Formats: sequence, structure tokens, C-alpha cells
Amino acid sequence: MKGALVRQVIIIGSGPAGYTAAIYAARANLDPLVVASSVEAGGELMNTTDVENFPGFPEGIQGPDLMTKMQEQAERFGAEVLYDDAVELDLDGAVKRVKLGSGKVEEADALIFATGSAPRKIGIAGEARLSGRGVSYCATCDGFFFRERVIAVVGGGDSAMEEATFLTKFASKVYVIHRRDELRASKIMQERAFKNEKIEFVWNSEVVDILGDDAVTGLVLRNTVDGSTSELALDGVFVAIGNDPRVHLVHGKLDLTPEGTVWVDGRSSRTSVPGVFAAGDVIDPTYRQAVTAAGSGTVAALDVEHYLAALGEAGEPDVHGDQIENLAGADATV
Repeated sequence: MKGALVRQVIIIGSGPAGYTAAIYAARANLDPLVVASSVEAGGELMNTTDVENFPGFPEGIQGPDLMTKMQEQAERFGAEVLYDDAVELDLDGAVKRVKLGSGKVEEADALIFATGSAPRKIGIAGEARLSGRGVSYCATCDGFFFRERVIAVVGGGDSAMEEATFLTKFASKVYVIHRRDELRASKIMQERAFKNEKIEFVWNSEVVDILGDDAVTGLVLRNTVDGSTSELALDGVFVAIGNDPRVHLVHGKLDLTPEGTVWVDGRSSRTSVPGVFAAGDVIDPTYRQAVTAAGSGTVAALDVEHYLAALGEAGEPDVHGDQIENLAGADATV
């Protein structure tokens, strides 16, 4: 029998996926608890300035403002937002337990894991200070702001070539800075970049500093062969050296994909553990957009509603009985 303090659903993460899941779960009277983090509430969009590609905001919206509106919408329908950190998960058994940084343990019948991913940082001077002021980690998010500007992409894989090629739609020139003399990217992505007249490659070079006070004005490069340094004047730098899904809490607890994201069953949000669902960038190695994360959060909330209904914890879901059985499904396997 469920204890008095066992919640119906806990959502870990407060980015677009977490807050959208909270909106849907709250509207379904599931009284969700959102563990939003003590220092990173709102996710990666809190570090973004103008967001012009999220539907419904034709004039654009600041990243922090968008996340504030999402939070307010979730709270309007009854979601509880807790500014604390999930530090340990116990996913065994019917009741899922979340240990918080404060030492408190929250329990729920279902859990939505929406911790997102973090762009890999170079880890150099100026990077954090100029983030959002010429330093970016998302070409599709920020490329528009560099029309007719000179910019650089750091990296040598497929994502770097994709970003560089995309950015030529806006920038007057795109440098690709790579620490070796050959790319890791697939042949087709390399050929596409090599054929683009706006792209110039800077080989055997690594970025050791980012210059500028209030905005990026240039880079300091170090030659990886002879150790010499040089400066490169430009207006922005896009770091494309990979993303790391935030899965440290579920290592050994949930199945992961070869890309390191949480495995889910098809287009659902069901993970390898019944009652545990995942959404957003933590399951998405490809798109990593706010709008796709929000859609993924919707899926997770609906899956939780169906799961709890099958357990007799919620109202009747809007699906047929045989679908409920499949949605609640026993154990998912890879």
C-alpha cells in the first residue's frame, strides 16, 4: 500500500523537457514535484540570450524569460518546484526514491528523468565569461546573430562540420580550428566543408584563450606542432567538440545507448526500468533543441499518466485497454 508521503511523479530536471512534463502532469492532477537543481535551474537556456526559433514568440524571447514562463505555467497548474539537487536514485521496486542534496528523500510511483545534456567546454580563459556574448555551443540557436561576421568553429567531427556548413548561411567567413591535420568527420561531411568557399581550415591548432571584454574579438591559438602562438581576429566562436548527456545518476541503473544517452523504447519515454521515464536531451543525441525537448517532455508525462492509470493511481487515460497494457508494459529490454 502506498504511503502517505509517496508522490505520484517526480520530475528530475527543469529545462524545456522537465517543465513541459510538469505542465502536462499537473494538468492531469498528478501533483508533480520538479527537482529543479540548486544552481542550474532552467537548464542550458538560462545561458542563452535571444531565442528566436521557439514557436509562439515571433519577436523572439530571452532564454531565461522563456524558462521562467514555462515554470510559471507549470506552477499555475499545481506543480511544485524544488530548488535542490538529486544526488542519488533508488529505482528498485515499485516506489522510486530520490535522495536530495539536503539529505531529504522523496518517493514517488513514477519518475521522469530529464537532466539534459551539457555541451563539452574547452575549459579556457574567457570561455565562461563570454558565453552568450560571442561564445556559443549551438549554431542553429545563434547563427542568425552573426550575419556578415567572421566566426570560428572549434572541432573536427561531424557536428563541427555540420555547424560550420550551416553557419556559412550567415557569416562572411568561417574558420574551422582543429588540433590535428586531418578531420574525424565522415567523408561526406568533410567534402561538403572543403567545397564551401566560406570555410577556411586552421590545422594543428588549439584555442588557448578567447579575447574580448564584453564581446568576442579574437582567439589566441597555439600550434600543436611547434608550440608557437598567434592571434586570430573574429567576432564569434562556436564550440563543437561534443555533448555529454547528464546520466551520472543512472549509471548501472538504466540501460544506455552506444551514444551514452538513456535508452527508451521506440518513440516512447519508457526506459529499461518500469515506472521510470526519460525525456529531452538526455535521450536525444541528434537534435538537442528546446522545442524537441518540450515535445519529449509531453510524451513522458502522457506515458506516466497511462502507467499510473494502469496501476489504478490516476483517472482513466484516453486509450484503449490493450494500449494501456502495452504502455504500462512489463520490462523493457534492449
